[in-house]
Amino acid sequence: MLENCSPKDCPVSARVDALKEEFNTYRSNSSRTHKEMFDRLNELERAEAAQEKHFETVNEKLDKLIEWQENQRDKPGRRWESLVEKAVWAVCAAVIAFLLGRVGL
Repeated sequence: MLENCSPKDCPVSARVDALKEEFNTYRSNSSRTHKEMFDRLNELERAEAAQEKHFETVNEKLDKLIEWQENQRDKPGRRWESLVEKAVWAVCAAVIAFLLGRVGL
């Protein structure tokens, strides 16, 4: 059968041409689909990078807030310690002044 067919009037030739056209159409659609998928992946990567940067910023601010909170919580204790220290110095100064007064200086 193939020996009797010429390239112009062979019934298989039409089917081969149709398959070639279908394949080319599929290839162009696939290329477009692949490009869209890669564009979407790139978009997701950019969004993830932005989200990661945002997370780092929030984490830094949270660390600063925790540090500030701890400082605020410790302030009354430091004030009390400072007050006690000054009171001890005042008592020591009074005792020294009393002893110097007794000695006559």
